[in-house]
Amino acid sequence: MKKLFIPLVVAAVLAGCGENTPVQTVDWYKIHEAERSAMIAKCKANPGELNASPNCINAVTAANHLTVEKRGYTKHAPINALEGGK
Repeated sequence: MKKLFIPLVVAAVLAGCGENTPVQTVDWYKIHEAERSAMIAKCKANPGELNASPNCINAVTAANHLTVEKRGYTKHAPINALEGGK
């Protein structure tokens, strides 16, 4: 039991040492242009460490959504071949 207790305590302490930056949503990044641009620049400056972080993904996704909205693309219903193309 003692052999298991020490590694569990060490793991719990190390798990709590992570950075506690709040994760912003895609919609939040759509509204806050300055923060979105700053986060994208920060992610491009250190892609190996930050590219997979939730904030980088959400900031880039928000920028992509805004670009698509500016182009005027619309969503279309998929064609169902089994119903004669309807």
